[in-house]
Amino acid sequence: MNGRVVFDTSTLVSAALRVGSVPYQALLQAFGSCDVCASAQTLDELEKVLERRKFDRYLDRPSRRDFVALLRRSVHLFDTQNVDQMILEPTCRDPLDNKFLVLALAAEASTVISSDEDLLVLHPWRGIEIVTPAEFLSQYEESSPR
Repeated sequence: MNGRVVFDTSTLVSAALRVGSVPYQALLQAFGSCDVCASAQTLDELEKVLERRKFDRYLDRPSRRDFVALLRRSVHLFDTQNVDQMILEPTCRDPLDNKFLVLALAAEASTVISSDEDLLVLHPWRGIEIVTPAEFLSQYEESSPR
């Protein structure tokens, strides 16, 4: 599978905090075989979320900041500032998650990888797959030559 993928914030937080986890493996697989896409809005949200004190017990702040910095250097950045939110039909039941749908449209992504039920219930959305990290990984296992 090649193409462009979008990760939601909850999946990236899990990848950052738990090396070796399924979200972490999905992120590695995506970087190895796809264009991982982000916007200023999605990266800013990730940065703010990872600054929360509650994550200190899982991973120190400098390491979390390094994760965001690595993502900023590694992703394909798309401008979503001028995308008309009125084109989102159907919209996500959590309006804060619409930024991932806007990004998927702007990037012409084939897949959104999410751990958020508010996004997952939309699968498929306007021809874009919305899958869990485990489902994303299983697509690679199924298509890999044995």
